[in-house]
Amino acid sequence: MKDRKQAYFSGHRVILLVALCLLALTLAANQAPRKKRQARKKTDERVYLEHADQLSYDQYGLGPDAQKLKGKVRFRHKGATLTCDSAYFYEQTNSFEAFGHVKLRQADTLTLDGEYAFYDGSDQFARVRRNVILTHRGTKLYTDSLDYDRLYNFGYFFEGGKMVDKDNTLTSDWGEYHTDTREAIFNFDVRLKKKDFLLTTDTLHYDTRTKLAHIVGPSVITSKESVINTSQGFYDTNTGKTELYGRSTLVDNQKELTGDSLFYNEQTGESEGFQNVVYVDKENKNKMLCNRFWYNEKTGTAWATDSAVLIDYSQKDTLYMHADSLKLFTFNIETDSVYRMIHAFDHVRAYRIDMQAVCDSLVYNTLDSTMTMYHDPITWNENRQLLGEKIVAYMRDSTIEHAHVVGQAFSIEKIDDKDHYNQVSSKEMLAFFIGGEIHETQAKDNVEAIFYPVDEKDSSYIGMNYTETSEMRMFLKERKLQRIWMPKATNTMYPMTQIPLGKSKLRGFAWFDYIRPLNKDDIFEWRGKKAGTELLAIKRHSAPLQTLGGAKEPPTAEEEKDDAVETTGNAESVENAETTESDKQQEP
Repeated sequence: MKDRKQAYFSGHRVILLVALCLLALTLAANQAPRKKRQARKKTDERVYLEHADQLSYDQYGLGPDAQKLKGKVRFRHKGATLTCDSAYFYEQTNSFEAFGHVKLRQADTLTLDGEYAFYDGSDQFARVRRNVILTHRGTKLYTDSLDYDRLYNFGYFFEGGKMVDKDNTLTSDWGEYHTDTREAIFNFDVRLKKKDFLLTTDTLHYDTRTKLAHIVGPSVITSKESVINTSQGFYDTNTGKTELYGRSTLVDNQKELTGDSLFYNEQTGESEGFQNVVYVDKENKNKMLCNRFWYNEKTGTAWATDSAVLIDYSQKDTLYMHADSLKLFTFNIETDSVYRMIHAFDHVRAYRIDMQAVCDSLVYNTLDSTMTMYHDPITWNENRQLLGEKIVAYMRDSTIEHAHVVGQAFSIEKIDDKDHYNQVSSKEMLAFFIGGEIHETQAKDNVEAIFYPVDEKDSSYIGMNYTETSEMRMFLKERKLQRIWMPKATNTMYPMTQIPLGKSKLRGFAWFDYIRPLNKDDIFEWRGKKAGTELLAIKRHSAPLQTLGGAKEPPTAEEEKDDAVETTGNAESVENAETTESDKQQEP
């Protein structure tokens, strides 16, 4: 027990000794001599009194060496002159106090006016008070309290100030101005104002030579109908060019642009964004994400690339579409007949819960609310797959009204997990919708179809029906087939156990489940078709030229309909295809 006590106290002695050593080191450090600040360079040149109408001494009131001066007082010191109505001159300390209409002139570039000033000639330092105006090369600084350091060529105010040059007005609670570099630094409630422009911030550096404002804190820039929020950047008040960093946002009416870095030209209306760019169109309920973005607010032209994604949330389910590049064109921008076109190219992939699509390029035209997919597009809806050379979707209020598949049209419906598919192929297909639900489909020219009729009693397949005809119409209700109409047709029904080998798939059949986008993140991974499953390489329509300069208005959907795709040597145009009276009644 005794040994334990000795060990216990011995341990505490060691701890106490260490603590005392640390305390001693701390005291020694605090008592160590500190490095002296570099002394302010003083001057031996005397302040000279050049003129005063009256001079007297007040050795009891002001001091034995104080001189009281009245009437047109003028001092000179190191190339500068100071005039005032009256003054106290302390010759021994090389300083003076000036009263009334104080004006300090330095060379031909700087004047300093006020109602009172104290000037220390040895330190070359002036303190000017009441109605102070610092004028330097076309720049004026107004304040009530200004300290001006002639040695280091700068003045600073601390009770509010206003700086004015040719086009700009700067105000703040505290600030400084360097006459050698002509740079101003303003702090606390800073406001930079010019015609149709206002910048508010807490810290701002401003170069009066270049008229360049350097933003170094949370700031808001208001210019006509645009509002910018940023924490770091540059604004050229001469050209209206803005460079923004540190996750900035530009708001223009219902449009909002955010990026890690933004560049905006007020005169041309052009803006650029880099890295994690988000462009939001609140009016049309869509937004665009990318890493590089360009937009011209005057022409309504935009371009996005590098992980570009268009997100449309105007409907119940949100649509996500990715392409290598996305471009926006606006026509008749200053008129009531304004309309826009969106071009997406290449490797277009789109995902919505109820619909997915893949194509080479895509064009959406707001003039006739049509969306055209080019170069062998594929669309999916639940267990249905539709493809062709070109697909045109006609929209109304962002809801599909009808769709047109042109060239090598092929519709496939997977009906079970045993490799059974309902199929229709033709030169072209039409689909009509009510409230977003399909209610009729039409297949025209060289129609081939495979269907598996179902026994209503036990839901088993009756067999496989193979059909050839010139036209086929199918009418649906709640996505279920109600009836089929066709003119003269050739039908063959095969029992399920007697389907000939190779007859269960139409020519050109391919189930592209490995290409289908699985979710909104899968749109970034491009997967091409396997060799041998491509459509026939024949002459077909191509998407409009993907250029920003000199963009021409592409044809409307109706014009494209008149200019039908050439598929074979004896192809007939859609307009010349024979239709019956009942056909016309089915047109929406």
